[in-house]
Amino acid sequence: VDDLQKAKNFYSEVLGLEVKDNPMGLIELHIAGSNNIIVYPKPNHEPATFTILNFPVDNIDKAVVELISKGVQFEQYEGRIKTDGKGICRNPQGHKITWFKDPAGNILSLIER
Repeated sequence: VDDLQKAKNFYSEVLGLEVKDNPMGLIELHIAGSNNIIVYPKPNHEPATFTILNFPVDNIDKAVVELISKGVQFEQYEGRIKTDGKGICRNPQGHKITWFKDPAGNILSLIER
């Protein structure tokens, strides 16, 4: 990320994750049932052009409304992954996914279980 404090605030306050400072000057995202995820500052950071982290949710519509209320903007796509007005891709096979960015511009997603 380009700004560790902005990332820390976003992941803890907006996404509601447990975030801890790492003694090496990094932050750790603690996600139940998963390994910890390390977030580190990088000079001349350029956002990934692909999804770097997926968050499974039970109800994607509810999660999207909650995050919109916290200021998150969801990506809009056309074509094979066309999204609706909420930014949700509703795959004919029943999969639902939506994408948004962290403050550093990295792409994250919510996936309905």
